[in-house]
Amino acid sequence: MGCVYSKQESDAHKKVYEKKVYVLKVVVLIIYFAVLVGIGFYCRKNATDVNGFVLGGRSVGPWLTAFAYGTSYFSAVVFVGYAGQFGWRYGIAATWAGLGNAVIGSLMAWAILGRRTRLMTQQLDSATMPEFFGRRFDSRALKLIASIIIFIFLIPYTASLYNGLSRLFAMAFNIDYSICIILMAILTGIYVIAGGYMATAINDFIQGIIMLFGIVIVIVAVIMSKGGFMAALEGLAQVSDPEVSNIPGVFNSFLGPDPLNLMFVVLLTSLGTWGLPQMVQKFYAIKDESSIKKGTIISTLFAVVVAGGSYFLGGFGRLFSDQIDIAANGYDSVVPTMLSNLSPALIAMVVILVLSASMSTLSSLVIASSSTLTIDFLKETVAKNMDEKKQLLTIRIWIVIFIAISAVIALIQYKSSVTFIAQLMGISWGALAGAFLAPFLYSLYWKGTTKVACYVSFFFGSGLMIWNMLFKNTLPAIIQSPINCGVIAMVAGLIIVPIVSLFTKKPEESLVEDAFSCYNRMAYVQVTTSLPDEE
Repeated sequence: MGCVYSKQESDAHKKVYEKKVYVLKVVVLIIYFAVLVGIGFYCRKNATDVNGFVLGGRSVGPWLTAFAYGTSYFSAVVFVGYAGQFGWRYGIAATWAGLGNAVIGSLMAWAILGRRTRLMTQQLDSATMPEFFGRRFDSRALKLIASIIIFIFLIPYTASLYNGLSRLFAMAFNIDYSICIILMAILTGIYVIAGGYMATAINDFIQGIIMLFGIVIVIVAVIMSKGGFMAALEGLAQVSDPEVSNIPGVFNSFLGPDPLNLMFVVLLTSLGTWGLPQMVQKFYAIKDESSIKKGTIISTLFAVVVAGGSYFLGGFGRLFSDQIDIAANGYDSVVPTMLSNLSPALIAMVVILVLSASMSTLSSLVIASSSTLTIDFLKETVAKNMDEKKQLLTIRIWIVIFIAISAVIALIQYKSSVTFIAQLMGISWGALAGAFLAPFLYSLYWKGTTKVACYVSFFFGSGLMIWNMLFKNTLPAIIQSPINCGVIAMVAGLIIVPIVSLFTKKPEESLVEDAFSCYNRMAYVQVTTSLPDEE
């Protein structure tokens, strides 16, 4: 009887411990959500006009801008989806994707686009990417088409942010995914509607700190669970998959089993940010020259840790192959399975980490979507006399609508076997970057860029990705993958825009000179000596 009593006592203690851990997780979540909402209401004073709501008054410092850029870049799609998928496919070589995100997607993006974007968008008084194109080329039609493309492809991308949370929430809280979607949507909506871009930027900073520390702790914990770094690498070297490669140790090699397709992944996830409206818009709001220089360094280091760390972690996914069934559960199951044996406290931290990544990106996307639809579409078509106050109210209403639509799409995908939505989510990044990257880049640097070249790039980039979704079997084998197709769309745009520009009507010289005058401001300084030099 003594042994039986001892076991019962042990079970009772275990239940008490689990209850305390569960309560702790809930309390941490409540505090986290309270802080986010509190910051939203605190920032209401910065969101009283369109410029303040959408761009924070163009006075956001380097730390907030860099973290806003990084947290908008890296969502749960990266941490759970991409890290699991590409880590499984390429092993430790998947880390190249994270390093590419840091060098190309952050360092080079800031260095090449940051200053010129900030100056020219202020010169043209544009708050969105479509508005930039419309004023840069004096074309209402260009502005409308750009806004329609953004509207079509940002909504499914927004819905995809909820992916990856279901298994983590079930693992940590045993909460239905539907509740997670609704909770995340409501809380994000509250602080974005209340405080606009400034609230988003401050919350992004807090969420970024969580992401930085969280990813480091999780990597250490997972690798230590496999005996340490060298033991984990050695274990990875023993993994073989004849369907992927017959080369021994290929999953812990420098370039992995498929360097060509890995290169396409690096390019899409890195170069693609140069053409995404919600990413480029971060440069519109930055305060001054010194903030751009500091922001470049901060953003790059953030990407090295978060993106590099996520893909590095995913590279060890095959060490857990005895617990993972890719055919049944998909690549989204890789990272949650890797984390399932961590302590309850670490699992709770991972949930906060993934929530932070998702909510920060969601807030960025809904501001970009709602401001574009209001300023670039409605104000240009059905509500031409909309004043500042009505624009601000309309933007807030559309934020509610966009968040609701994205939540409904995520719920539909979760509750049914609809695959079309998932396909559309997969091509949205490639379509946006393929359409906008080249026209935007050339418009900042080259006076000879023409309106027709922008049209061609818009239709080619988005059209190619739609073709890939609907009729991919008719395309060459190498670009049947949405990732590879997205890269081709971007690279093709970089070739198409200058060629078409050479053979089409140039914009008015006065229009171009006015746009580029922001780069050539005259500075007058006091001369310290006025006597002539000795001859």
